[in-house]
Amino acid sequence: MDRAPALKEIEHALRSGAAASGVARLRALDAAAQDDALLLQRIAQLYTHLNLHREAERCHRRALTLEPENPQFLYNLSTSAIALGNLDEAEALLDAVITRAPDDGDAYYNRATLRRQTRERNHIAGIEARVALPQPRPMGQVQLSYALAKELEDIGEYRRSFAALKRGADARRRMLSYSVEADVRAMAEIAATFDREFFARPASGASGPRPIFVLGLPRSGTTLVDRILSSHSRVESLGEITDFAAALMRAVPEAKDKFALIRDTASLDFRALGQSYIDTTTAVAGGAARAIDKTPVNFLYLGLIARALPDAAIIHVGRGAMDVCYAMYKTLFRMAYPFSYDQGDLARYYLAHRALMAHWRSVLPGRFLEVRYEDLVAGQETVTRRILDHCGLGWEDACLAFERNDKPSLTASAAQVREPIHARSVGLWRRYEEELAPLARHLREAGVDVEDE
Repeated sequence: MDRAPALKEIEHALRSGAAASGVARLRALDAAAQDDALLLQRIAQLYTHLNLHREAERCHRRALTLEPENPQFLYNLSTSAIALGNLDEAEALLDAVITRAPDDGDAYYNRATLRRQTRERNHIAGIEARVALPQPRPMGQVQLSYALAKELEDIGEYRRSFAALKRGADARRRMLSYSVEADVRAMAEIAATFDREFFARPASGASGPRPIFVLGLPRSGTTLVDRILSSHSRVESLGEITDFAAALMRAVPEAKDKFALIRDTASLDFRALGQSYIDTTTAVAGGAARAIDKTPVNFLYLGLIARALPDAAIIHVGRGAMDVCYAMYKTLFRMAYPFSYDQGDLARYYLAHRALMAHWRSVLPGRFLEVRYEDLVAGQETVTRRILDHCGLGWEDACLAFERNDKPSLTASAAQVREPIHARSVGLWRRYEEELAPLARHLREAGVDVEDE
């Protein structure tokens, strides 16, 4: 039986904002697809996109029983295992992928991120042996280099780690036709469009559920804040979703480029925009009283979020300039954050983000809470109480034990947030002061105190 038309209809429903209908039809198709391994994989992919990781894991596991030697199915199940915190199982699955498909660079990289490697237990020799071979896949050398850099850093081999990291980052940057100038110009255009005059004009947004937005630069600590909040009994995390950006695109379908989109969104029906967002997120929130949208780049839309969702709680997470830039640089984001593979691009993007956040503080005073990563790891309870107060949530001790939170998480920090809070990453960039000198120079020339900010 050809179920492809049904799947396409579901995908269309989800894209068009009819999330409740799309999810209901996806569940029905799931129930009828238990004998079709490939269809189960596509269903699981949609579940993952919707942050429904337990449903995705069930589909991946069923598909693997149908084709137990399929390396792609093993890899996909490992992704669900990571999201659900089953890290030992994920590592065993990735070992099996590498045995069956030794040129799968993603498997090496994901495996390296699952735990803190030790001198006694690591994969360095195997990765180095693989690096020495020709790579049949264009990304192979990149993925292996990042995996090697992660494992070498874990055991304190910092010079060797950075050499591998730079090799991978340089290779990845050469693959991209990206100019950071477009992003810098877009952030400047956002500030110019959503100015004091814009916020002085009367407008009304959507009422109803009070979403929580946790935003900031990637690797700034947004996942940590998300895990603390989602440990609360009244809160569910939706993960890193694109629902607000998708609602904007549905509202301005004719925009020819990002600059036209920015200008056009200033005259939207903000109540309709907010309601569109609420409709799509409520469908997957599992009936929770409060839902977190932990999408870092929502800082671009902070003004629109404040206007369209006036009851939303907004938290901006900041981190020291050099630490956050290095953390982005050493993370392989694959298709996201193309500015993260070059120190000059990183500096320019960081500075544009810094300027935009200064603008939001100016035009929206007191509208969002600022949380600094370094303060959170140094004073967990004090900062956690501030976060809960800002969100209108009562105190629960579980928020101090976020590492016991069994809710799914599939971000670059998915493994790290399964362990108690620590300050190991604070000041880590200093291990690489010589190697990161170009980044530090760019920032200092723009007036950033890299020793403090």
